[in-house]
Parts: sequence; C-alpha cells; structure tokens
Amino acid sequence: MKKERQKSRTGIKPPDPSSATLAREGMIIAHRGVAVDVVWDDGQRGVVRVKRRSGHVVGDRVKVAGEVLEQLPRQTELRRRDAHGGIHLVGANLDVLGVVVAPMPLPPGFIDRAIVSARAADLQPFIIINKCDLAASAELVRSLSATYTGAVPVFSVSAATGSGLSPLREFLKGHRGAFVGTTGVGKSSLLNALCPEIDLKVGEINVEKDRGRHTTTVSTLHSLSTGGELIDTPGFQDFGLVDISAQELAVYFPGFEKTGEHSCRFRDCRHRTEPGCAVVGLVAKGEVQAERYETYLEILNEVEAGEAESRRREWKK
Repeated sequence: MKKERQKSRTGIKPPDPSSATLAREGMIIAHRGVAVDVVWDDGQRGVVRVKRRSGHVVGDRVKVAGEVLEQLPRQTELRRRDAHGGIHLVGANLDVLGVVVAPMPLPPGFIDRAIVSARAADLQPFIIINKCDLAASAELVRSLSATYTGAVPVFSVSAATGSGLSPLREFLKGHRGAFVGTTGVGKSSLLNALCPEIDLKVGEINVEKDRGRHTTTVSTLHSLSTGGELIDTPGFQDFGLVDISAQELAVYFPGFEKTGEHSCRFRDCRHRTEPGCAVVGLVAKGEVQAERYETYLEILNEVEAGEAESRRREWKK
C-alpha cells in the first residue's frame, strides 16, 4: 500500500527527511496574502509562499525546510470578530495592545471590546489618543482619561507634532505589540513618527465622512530604534469578541477595578442582579458611571446570546 502523502499547512509535500538539517527557524514579519516575509534567527530575510487562508499571522514563530512552513506553538494570539461573524487573527506572540483613537466617530464599545480581548489573551492593553494637536481633541482626552485612567495606561499624543511620544516610546521598550483602530485614526502616521525609517503611506481625510482612507493593506512588524516592536494592522470598524465567556467579560471589563477589596458575594457574579454585587453597589454610589455600566450590560447581552447559540448548536449534534 502506498504511503499517504503528508501535507504541511501550505499544502506542499514535505521534502525528503535527509534535508531536515537545512530547516531554519524565524518569525513572520509581514503577511502578503499568498506569501509571508520571514526574518530568520541569523538575521537574514526571506519570502515563503503560503496558501491565502493558511492561518499564519505576523508574529508567528515558524520553521521552514525547503518549501514547507511549519507554525511553532504560540505564546499568545489576539483575535477579533467582524460585523459578519468572521474571525480574524490580529497578531501572535504579542504582549501589549495599543488601541488608537482620534477625535472622530468611534463605534460603540470598540475600546472596551479591544481591552477585554487583550486581557483575555494575556496582553496588556493601553489607549493612545492621537491628533491631540487638534482643538477638537480636548474633550476626547478629558472623557477617555476620566473613563480609563486607573484601568489601563492612557497616552495623549500627536504624530504630527511629536507631542507625547517620549512616554509612549519608553512604555514600548522591551514589548511586542500591535496598534488597532478604525480607519483614519492615524496608526500609520503614528508608526512613522515612532519609526521614521519605515515611511509608511498615509492617507488623506475624507472631509465629508470625517474618515481617513484605508492605507495599510498588509500587516507588518516594525522594530523601533528605541526598543520594542509594533505591528501595523489595516484599519477596521469593529472589534467583536471571540470565545469570551460572560464570566471573563465580568472580570476583564475596564472600570470595574474600582471594586478593590469590596469583592462580589459570588465568585461567578455577572454584575447583573446577583445579591451582594460590588459593581452594582458602586453604580448606586456613583463611583462607576451608569453609562459605563449600560455599555457593559449591552456587551454582556451579546456574549450571553452567543453562549446560548453555541449550546443550541451542541444540542443539535
């Protein structure tokens, strides 16, 4: 009986075992759809072909022998769900996530969902308020600082003037992270300011819609001269949660850290109607804004609906 032909994740037949000594390990630094750029551990770079839906992502550690690319185990991975239910990998082996915003319309709950996703993936989230040189940014800085200070680090910067970049550079030292945000918040401009040599293309603002043009089409990892690494990701308008339970949401939602030593009576409290809930108590005292609590409940309803749908699918099997 003929031995079955083995296939790698790329669908290419593995080379003869005698070539295993030629295997090289490295990291994916750019994904171009049907090929990935890899920086090898010896500092050299190369391009490896992959299938368009291979599952590889920037930040992945890989082993390559001949034309076979093997994904090595990930330490962390960050995923998001789009408005159509599709699941997308943002990056692998990260330890921080920067949520970039600017004085322009922001999808409801975008920041909170990104923070919850980061924490569930064991990443440190932080917020960057860009374009702080604009007069319209003053209210955004005030509002977001009041909401998130104490929950996550908040940086007010201007990629155009360089204001506020020094504390951000210091924070990023020794970390590998990604910038996520909606189209037009200035992620590429921010990366250009932090790492001028990469010279990323920057789009113009659509005045009528108050949104920037989508300029980043390839996720790419960049090394900062002051230390640290950042992935520039294409902009997107939604950050849906993936495989986040109601209990995880209750633990990771930003702002509920104010409960401090006053823990809820029940360990699995969802902060809805349970007796002895510390969060509900803080809302009643005005120490947690009612608007923040309403946002939490909206996301909780989504998560619970998703859990119920998953159970129904399991019952049908």
